[in-house]
Amino acid sequence: MRVDLKRCPYYSNREFIGIPQMPSHKPEALEQKIDQLIALCKELNAENQMLLEQRSSWYRERQTLIEQNQAVKNKVSSVLAKLQAMERSA
Repeated sequence: MRVDLKRCPYYSNREFIGIPQMPSHKPEALEQKIDQLIALCKELNAENQMLLEQRSSWYRERQTLIEQNQAVKNKVSSVLAKLQAMERSA
């Protein structure tokens, strides 16, 4: 069901009750602002996606470094244990 705005008292009596009409140049300015906001939103979404991917990459790199660090710690502990054992037996 379509509403006929000309029959609606609010819209049909705008001039009568003193509500100013929007100047003809305003809709274009509003449309331009909306287009700018849409463009900004797309730009921010793209940047956000890039940052999320970057964070994910850094997280994976961090996990790899933690694993490598743990492996080195284990090797150092093993070497120290062997050295201590050799020292005791000598």
